Amino acid sequence: MKKRTREEQTISDVLKDFVSANKLEKGLDQVQVKDIWMQMMGQAVAAYTDDVQLKGATLYISLKSAPLREELSYGKQKIIEMMNRELGKELVSKLILR
Repeated sequence: MKKRTREEQTISDVLKDFVSANKLEKGLDQVQVKDIWMQMMGQAVAAYTDDVQLKGATLYISLKSAPLREELSYGKQKIIEMMNRELGKELVSKLILR
């Protein structure tokens, strides 16, 4: 933990410092990716989604429906671009649908 300083900081700066000091980025990124997937794809796709995992730069999506998996596979690159745009950083480079 940092020592106190007398300079003023915004709450967002303090939280960023806390997250980086305690190495919490990976966990927060995983939670954020799950939330963004559910929001981005809507309730219809979310109902058929079993699991969303981020391992390294690869996003693994487990789906219950083979036709849905096939349909989404045609737009993998667009999904990756949309996810990264919502995350605000280049976090996902590969998408695997299972």
